[in-house]
Amino acid sequence: MQAFDRGRAMVARMLRILLRIAYGVLTLVVLVVGATLLLPVFGGTPRGQRLAVIKRSPHFADDKFRNLEATHMLQPGTFWQMLGHSVFGDEQRVPTRALPVVRRARVDYETPPASGLRATWIGHATTLVELEGRRILFDPVFSERCSPVSFAGPKRFFPPPLLLSELPRIDVVAISHDHYDHLDMPSIRALAAQDVEFVVPLGMGAHLERWGVTQARINELDWYDTATIAGLRLLAAPARHYSGRGILGGDRVQWASWIVLGTRARVFFSGDSGYSAEFVNIGRHFGPFDLTLIKIGASDATWEEIHMSPESAVRTHRDLRGKLLLPVHWATFNLANHAWNEPAQRFVAAAEAQQVAYAVPRPGEFVEPGVHEPRQVWWAEP
Repeated sequence: MQAFDRGRAMVARMLRILLRIAYGVLTLVVLVVGATLLLPVFGGTPRGQRLAVIKRSPHFADDKFRNLEATHMLQPGTFWQMLGHSVFGDEQRVPTRALPVVRRARVDYETPPASGLRATWIGHATTLVELEGRRILFDPVFSERCSPVSFAGPKRFFPPPLLLSELPRIDVVAISHDHYDHLDMPSIRALAAQDVEFVVPLGMGAHLERWGVTQARINELDWYDTATIAGLRLLAAPARHYSGRGILGGDRVQWASWIVLGTRARVFFSGDSGYSAEFVNIGRHFGPFDLTLIKIGASDATWEEIHMSPESAVRTHRDLRGKLLLPVHWATFNLANHAWNEPAQRFVAAAEAQQVAYAVPRPGEFVEPGVHEPRQVWWAEP
């Protein structure tokens, strides 16, 4: 009888423990969901007319945006490979020294480039392009961390070479998608105070409006839609990726690459993307491009379909009929299972093997096609 009572008491204790665990998990879920709905950093939710436009898109089905090609977040069967590499990999994922940075200020942009085309890589995907007297800022992230909070998350390897407070007048801000390393709330709020227009994929206007950008200055485009701003023609183009800033609403905001057409020069910006056969069509219809800005970092064999490799970046450039390739999306945040400088090493080898013209500038260094195309190997570890 005593043994029976002890067994019953033990079962009761286990049930109480399990109930407490379940209660704790439920509480955590409620808090996370509540934070996602209430905290501005998670952005807004498309509703009303914005949602109606989204639902009419041929790229939206079953309450989500879709890629043109079947796409996996991870290659099938590679989850444990990715997880093991993440935990046990011994790559040098953060620089061991201060990286060389060319400091810029507003005064550096008072004299426009003689060729009419110049780019300043500010770090990660953030790039300022001057084209025929106009300035386009791609994926502005000036915060110390790409994270929903300021005290945790991937931290910059170097401060921005051009501060938000020193930006010259910007005509257009173009954003590829809503992940934290491409869409930064503090940067958007600062830019919202200026007289600048935004071009974004469908649905992203809900984020921007919540952060203070007026609807009149937001141009939301589906793939191959066009906006003409300050004399430049901008087209949202397909990319192979995904979206989401929290545990709710994944893929309900579109993602894109960007085509910028001037009267004499053309620029392509990849944003985040895996390799896509659609790049051939883009090159055929809108190329050749005088400058391509294509991601090379945060790549891994297990997620190649959503984050192209350095070798795929060179292939993409060739598909686009590009002239000069400026690699972006590397050497700024620790986001992947590779050495911080591996993307540049692999990229240079692939570009030279394919006889592709390229420039690998230090952060803040000017790149002017045909005039200044830096190739100094500044990323080598001692």
